[in-house]
Amino acid sequence: MDLHQPPAGVTVTPLTRIEIRHRKLARKYLKLRAKAARLAAKVHHRKPRGVDAAVPVHWSNHRLGLEVHALERRVKRLKKAWRARSGITAAIRVILQRIAWCESHGNPRAIGGGGAFRGKYQFTYSAWQSVGGRGDPAAAPENEQDRRAALLLKARGTSPWPVCG
Repeated sequence: MDLHQPPAGVTVTPLTRIEIRHRKLARKYLKLRAKAARLAAKVHHRKPRGVDAAVPVHWSNHRLGLEVHALERRVKRLKKAWRARSGITAAIRVILQRIAWCESHGNPRAIGGGGAFRGKYQFTYSAWQSVGGRGDPAAAPENEQDRRAALLLKARGTSPWPVCG
């Protein structure tokens, strides 16, 4: 018995182009909606809520495409708001990129100095904690390291990075 074939007497019709497009749009819609919910939670300092994993079946491909486009714009706006709240301007981003490249070649999991310097910006534990970081800097997500480095740069300038600052 071949498990990859349907049982005898059952016919399977291939999906049409419209059905394939609808499935792709539905997956993209769900992915973007979850991303928008996570970003909104970050921007508004609240815990992320679970998002219903269903797409209204009666939506046409055109309507679904419009909703996907609207969600893409919303995600873009939320990312911009998140960056503004975290204080990472274009000028600060350039400085941080230079420091990150010099310190760890941009590797957020880098560990140096016998374990004393950790993460993309080679934070010490005390520097990491001084800007609100918890736990191991090298274990933190890259965007969290970027945000904490921006806070450190604003507070103390480039002095925490004597070689690369």
